[in-house]
Amino acid sequence: MLRGLLTITFTFLLLSSYAQEEATVMSDSVVTVVETNKQDSLAQDTVDIESYARRYNPRKALFFSAALPGMGQVYNKRYWKVPIVYGGLILGAYVVNVYQNQYLQYKSELFSLLNNPQLPKSESGYTQDQLRPIINKTRRQRDYFSILTGIWYILQIMDAHVDAHLKEFDLNPQLQVKVEPMVENSQLTGRNSGVSLKFKF
Repeated sequence: MLRGLLTITFTFLLLSSYAQEEATVMSDSVVTVVETNKQDSLAQDTVDIESYARRYNPRKALFFSAALPGMGQVYNKRYWKVPIVYGGLILGAYVVNVYQNQYLQYKSELFSLLNNPQLPKSESGYTQDQLRPIINKTRRQRDYFSILTGIWYILQIMDAHVDAHLKEFDLNPQLQVKVEPMVENSQLTGRNSGVSLKFKF
């Protein structure tokens, strides 16, 4: 009977140790599977972000915008920026053209007065002394708006380049910004009211 009891006890111990080993192996395999799944998920996310970023090459965006204004914005799929780019360039070119025409007109009238001293005034009704500062002013304004138009051209190139770089960042879809009215009661100052800016991540 003692032998039977020892056999049962020994069998029980063997079975329990085997069960523990099996549970440990299963637990390790579950942890390994979970870690593998996490690594696969991170690797997939990294591949997705890298493939998304590769679609928007900043150098290509810069080259396209330099070759044809607005083309870099089209490459970045920012179509709404194209009218702004061309609006600024067309407006700048128009103002430069207006001042250029005025400059040429007043310059021609001044030469006319210099070649014909008997004429008291030009076609526009200005004397020589009045025409000289007007010519200088129109030339200065023409040059000023030419520089502004050139800066606008450079800015649209920079915008396309930076926008292509920003495509590499993965934005949090839960990010929210809210502006809400705020009312606060204080024992020192009484009731305070204002506007609060809330960020949610």
